[in-house]
Amino acid sequence: MKNPVLNFLCLILEKMLNILTFKSNDSPRADENANSYEVSLFKRGDLLEVPRTLFVHFGIYLGDNKVAHMMPDILPAITSDKSRIQNVVTNKRLIMGVITKMASIRVDNVQDFAYGGKIIVNHMDCRIRNKPLFYEEIALRAEKLVGATSYSLLWDNCEHFVTHCRYGIPVSFQTEK
Repeated sequence: MKNPVLNFLCLILEKMLNILTFKSNDSPRADENANSYEVSLFKRGDLLEVPRTLFVHFGIYLGDNKVAHMMPDILPAITSDKSRIQNVVTNKRLIMGVITKMASIRVDNVQDFAYGGKIIVNHMDCRIRNKPLFYEEIALRAEKLVGATSYSLLWDNCEHFVTHCRYGIPVSFQTEK
């Protein structure tokens, strides 16, 4: 038997999401031509960093212009409609994910992952004592984790995800500051 409180909370969240209308066009998209990245320089299993205003976003390059990365996101917790989930995560979805401690490890193209930012490759290799795992093992770890997951800004974020995949230890230098 399902928990009635959990069912009620899911219903409320679903109604809130319907009210907020999640469309991919409510988040401005950068011009695709202005943000072309030389993906031939990336290797499957590379750790990618994109500096943002307040933080750095991290992902694992999977090859074929695809990046696995963790983002706070409420939608995978309330629907299994992959077409809705795969849309670009809007600020509303992201904020609801942070509040509810829900996230998704998703695969996006390099342009959507970087969102116009500069990409830094394997910069953490000089900061972590553990040697990186083999490239294929790194990518396979990331691919196995794709889907809905828990989220914590301090203890379970995108940096923890990539360091777990690449070095075998989940750490976040940005949250230790």
